[in-house]
Amino acid sequence: MIAIIDYGLGNLESVKYALDRLGAPSVLTNDPVAIVSADGVILPGVGAFGRAMEKFRELGLVDAARSAAASGRPFMGICLGLQLLFSSSEEHGEHEGLGIVPGRVVRFAHDLTVPHMGWNQVHQERPCPLFDGVPDENFFYFAHSYYAEPADPAAAVGSTDYGRRYASTIQQGNVFATQYHPEKSGPVGLKMLGNFVRLCKGV
Repeated sequence: MIAIIDYGLGNLESVKYALDRLGAPSVLTNDPVAIVSADGVILPGVGAFGRAMEKFRELGLVDAARSAAASGRPFMGICLGLQLLFSSSEEHGEHEGLGIVPGRVVRFAHDLTVPHMGWNQVHQERPCPLFDGVPDENFFYFAHSYYAEPADPAAAVGSTDYGRRYASTIQQGNVFATQYHPEKSGPVGLKMLGNFVRLCKGV
């Protein structure tokens, strides 16, 4: 069973629908026990970083997310879910994140149109299980105004150009994350989610 963390924000139903299409059992949940005991965890999200972390604290999900990520079982963040994995964000002031992936989240340069919205390419910088069968420089769907700067450059297994080249796909051990939305990126996005499902089945 894959736990999709429901903290009251985000594109939960579209992620659930994509997993249903893959035939992968999943549940939308804010139960810490269900999250920690799941075969895999997906942390989706859209919206503001600070508000999302408030919801995490209100629901008692901070320790559950950290424990799930530390368990060795597959864990995947999507869009805001990627950003929440990091140590901090400068969105609307300084906010502490989950601290699962060292680094920070910063805003695109002010001379760029934000949000960065629409289709853009992902350059595969390093091998990653999410990329199995996914062509390099394929297009995925993005919608965000901030991006992550991992403390360890090797954590950036995929990158995208928008004003500058930034980390758009993260892997740190069993923790994966995409700044783009695989669940909204057509067959190739479904392929990527299928790769994550296969990792969960291998637990």
